[in-house]
Amino acid sequence: MKKSSAGKSFATFVLLPFCVLMAFPFVWMLLTSLREQNTIFNGPFFPRKLTGAAYGEAWTSIEFPLHFWNSVWITSVTVIGVLVFATLSGYAFAKLDFPFRNTLFVLLLTTLMMPSTALIIPLYLELKSFGLLDTQTGLLVLYISGSAPFAMFLMRAFFQTLPDELIEAARVDGGSELTIFRRVILPITRPGIATVVIFQFLSTWNEFLIANTVLRNTDALPLQPVLFTLMGQYSTNWPALTAGLTLSVVPVVIVYVRMQRQFVAGMMLGAVKN
Repeated sequence: MKKSSAGKSFATFVLLPFCVLMAFPFVWMLLTSLREQNTIFNGPFFPRKLTGAAYGEAWTSIEFPLHFWNSVWITSVTVIGVLVFATLSGYAFAKLDFPFRNTLFVLLLTTLMMPSTALIIPLYLELKSFGLLDTQTGLLVLYISGSAPFAMFLMRAFFQTLPDELIEAARVDGGSELTIFRRVILPITRPGIATVVIFQFLSTWNEFLIANTVLRNTDALPLQPVLFTLMGQYSTNWPALTAGLTLSVVPVVIVYVRMQRQFVAGMMLGAVKN
């Protein structure tokens, strides 16, 4: 017990500075959003006077509700689309036997080796040729197709941890592959699904470059590219910018808090065998 207590104390001593370091940017952002403009860099760390005027300014100056809804809509559809493709293909690659299975899996994994910035121009021209440029539909196509291989890789790893006897027993009972997948497999792979949802939600919600390149209609833009417009060439309204960023973080915190237990379970799945 003494060794266990000493180990926990040492872990706390080591991890506490890292926690403070990770939390500092968020605390600074929150406090800056509540400051007055003239005390951003020359005032104390904790402001003497708190004001919420920057939140009202951020809410109205960039049409925050419109672009917030755009982000919610685009992120939700992307997460659902990626989950559908990742779970179906991950199950097929893990538990079904079909020709060229390993070859197809390797080909899909090779798409992860290309950085997204190197593909922007070809993807831009491709969307233009299909008439999907400057549309949220085209952006969704890029998001789902670009994120599905990595999510499929994760889900395949989760499906491989499931015993084959469970699937064979369901087949003996007369269940079709789709019925087995829907009623037997999916309910016990919630940790894996939660992991994919959190990773995909974070990456899509915070994505900036592709959305800013594909969409030229300002009203169709998600939140992150619009928040960037609050940064001026010669001056920046830091309270309004940090207020908008603080509001944009709220959905991320809610999703993670709601799914953190299953996320941790999903990250630990496969760490031990049997």
